[in-house]
Amino acid sequence: MLYLFLPDSAAKWIAFFGLILAFLLTCFLLKALQNILPRDGGRAFAVNGALSQGKPRGAGLVFILVFCAIAFFFVPFEKELLIYLIMLAAAMLSGYLDDSSKTPWGEYKKGLIDLVIAFVCAFSYVNFNGTDITIMLFNTSFTLPKAVYILLAMILIWVSINVTNCSDGVDGLCGSIAIISLISYFVLFRVTLENAAYGQICLLMIICLLGYLWFNASPSKLLMGDAGSRAIGLLLALLTLKSGRPFIYLVFCLVFLVDGGIGLFKVALLRFLKIHILKNTRTPLHDHARKNSGWSDTQTVFRFLILQVVLSCAYLYAIL
Repeated sequence: MLYLFLPDSAAKWIAFFGLILAFLLTCFLLKALQNILPRDGGRAFAVNGALSQGKPRGAGLVFILVFCAIAFFFVPFEKELLIYLIMLAAAMLSGYLDDSSKTPWGEYKKGLIDLVIAFVCAFSYVNFNGTDITIMLFNTSFTLPKAVYILLAMILIWVSINVTNCSDGVDGLCGSIAIISLISYFVLFRVTLENAAYGQICLLMIICLLGYLWFNASPSKLLMGDAGSRAIGLLLALLTLKSGRPFIYLVFCLVFLVDGGIGLFKVALLRFLKIHILKNTRTPLHDHARKNSGWSDTQTVFRFLILQVVLSCAYLYAIL
């Protein structure tokens, strides 16, 4: 919004001060408000779930609100971006209300909210951008019918929200992997697509996550909760759509997709088709790594992080 009132020559300085302000605000507000955040009750079936009991949860309320506010004032204004920021706030708020509820929300209630958010975002994207898809490695592109694109975009958004949410189970894991994914998208937007606004969006979320990780590094003092993980998943899906290369999600977010997605797939098969697969595999996979493979929390975070770095770097090398 500030770009409407200041000269173009000030753009870089606006971005600079916006990023610094985002980090300082995130750190200050998390420190100041942590005592009024809801407390984690521990997770009965999660590895080391009892260690989280009593810690402030729902820190996503803070850093997502900071992200949305700074993006509104310091990123070049677009109606499309405003819609996405509202939907990010909605995803955050639904997660926070679930975090703070005495009785956890049911799957169908959260699923309906995800469905509405996914439809609004998918419809908005098609309205502003069309339905062209590019596959960079093969240097080819094609166009889908609007209804088909909207449906597939909704599936991508729903999956991204939920696999990211499922991956939030180890101190620093979700935030750290998200940063690697966001750096990958930043390089893509700035170098290949030359889209400075969405490159700035990537950096802004990275900065907010770094402010959060200041408190969440193992052993954590607070947790992002669904308020943070759901909004992060939504943002990653939106960046994927804005790139015009939806298959890139399979690379830039593959660790999220495997870690959280296998559990969702396993549960869906059992519940709806009565098919039980991977009986000896604990999900999410970060729990399997800690319980069955004996990895420490630090090893789990770093090894999952390393895998995502290798995947992203290899793909970026191939296309740049």
